This record gives sequence, structure tokens and C-alpha cells, in this order.
Amino acid sequence: MLLAANQIVVLILSMLVSNLRHQCLVICLGLTVVSVSHAALFDDTEARKRIIEVDARELANHEAQQNTINDLSKTQKSLEKRIQGLEALINGKGLLDIQNQLDALKQEVAQLKGDLEVITHGLETLRVKQAESIADLEVRVRRLETGPVAAPANVGDNVLNADAKANEQVQLESRAFAEAEALQQASKYKEAFAAFDGFLKAYGNSKKVPDALFAMGNCQYALKNYKSAINTQQKLIDGFSTHVLAPQAMFSIANSHIQLGQMVAAKKSLKDLIAIYPNAEVTPSAEKRLKVIESFK
Repeated sequence: MLLAANQIVVLILSMLVSNLRHQCLVICLGLTVVSVSHAALFDDTEARKRIIEVDARELANHEAQQNTINDLSKTQKSLEKRIQGLEALINGKGLLDIQNQLDALKQEVAQLKGDLEVITHGLETLRVKQAESIADLEVRVRRLETGPVAAPANVGDNVLNADAKANEQVQLESRAFAEAEALQQASKYKEAFAAFDGFLKAYGNSKKVPDALFAMGNCQYALKNYKSAINTQQKLIDGFSTHVLAPQAMFSIANSHIQLGQMVAAKKSLKDLIAIYPNAEVTPSAEKRLKVIESFK
């Protein structure tokens, strides 16, 4: 009986120890699960933080890129507007109007220069005529001062008649030329041209033929008959190259070429003038005109 009771006590104690071991195992397992759950929770929080940080950086980069794109878009629109403005200026009336105004001003300046040349030539012609008139008057005064010269009896009447006819011819010639000059000075260039033409036909051997040719050329220039003016002035140069008006005629030819837009021919005329008549009164003007033409290259 006592042995049986001991066995029962040992069995009970074994069961208690086994129960305690099981409880300890459960407790350990619980601690392990808590630890693992805590670690998993910690890892998820860090991951979320990193994801949030990445998202923030990506958002910031996206906003920066969007701002850059907006700035580039504004710049592109601004450039497009400027290009459209330039195209409108080029293809429209902007530059064309300016160019037309410049061309009109150039033509006006050329016309004014041409008118000035006509006036200058007229004054030069008048100065030459006055000098000739003074010289003629001096000759007449000397004749009057010396008195009449007795002529032989057999030729006296013939001489007097010849002198009378010669004086009458001179007076008619002077009157015809003076009338043509008066028309030119009154700016009646068409009538003046006809008068000078009539003078040349009536007095082809007169000393005033070069003056008449020069005046005719100036009238043609004033009437804008530039080609005819060139031909008339060239007749003066060909027939009277040593005459005082020859350089002026060559200068007038150059101006007519300019009016016709023949710049190469104008430069040639000016260069010839400078080379042939280096000491002429009009040569400095020719040099200046040549520099102006060459500046338009």
C-alpha cells in the first residue's frame, strides 16, 4: 500500500513537472511571437518613411520640371511673337515703305542737284557772256577813241557796206542768243531749246555755238530728256574739247547717266573728266560726286 502511494505521488509530481515545462514552452513561444511582431512593425514604419521621402523628392522634382517646362513654353511663345513681328515687318510694308522713302529721297536729292547744276551752268554761261560783252565793248571804245581810219577812195564804199552788214549780222546773232537765254532763265526750257536750235541753224559758224550747245543740253536735262542731253553735250565735247564749257558738259553727261540709273557710265564720265580736265573749276565737284557713287556699292 505504501509502495502504491509513493508511485502515485511520483506520477503526480511527473505530471506537474511536465505541465510546468509545457507552460514555460508556451511562455517562450509567446515572447518570441511578440518579438517578431515588434520587429515586423518597426520594419514597416521605416519603409513607409522611406517611401514618403521618395515620394516627396519625386514630387519636388516633378514640380521643378513642370516649372522649367512652363518657363520654356513662355520663352517659346515670346520668340514666336518676335519672329512673327519680324516676318510681318519683312513681308509687309515696313521695310518696303522705308526703302521706297529712301529711293524717293534719293531721286529728290538727285533732282535738286540736277536743278542746281542747271543754275550753276547758267550762271557760268552768263559770266562768260558778260566777259565777252565787256571785251567787245572795250574793242568798240578803242575804235571810237582812235577815230575813223581813212580808206582808199576806190574801196571806201565797199568797206563801209561790209562793215555795216557785219555789224548788222552781229547784232542779229546777239539778239537771237539773248532771246534764247532769256527763255532759259525764265525756266521756259521747251521754248528755250527751240530758240537755241534755231540759233545753231541760223548761225552755225558763230563763236557762240559751244554756248548754244551747252544751253540746249541743259534745257534737255531740265525737261528730263536725259539721253538727248547726253548726245547734245557730247557734240560740244567732240567739237570744242578745249572750250571752257567742255568740262561742264562732261559733268552734265555724268549727271544725266545718274538720272538714268547708269552708274557705271556715270563713274566713267566723272573719271574721264577728272583725268582730262584736272584743273577745271568743276573737277572738285566731280571728285565728290564720284565718291558718293562709289559709296553705294
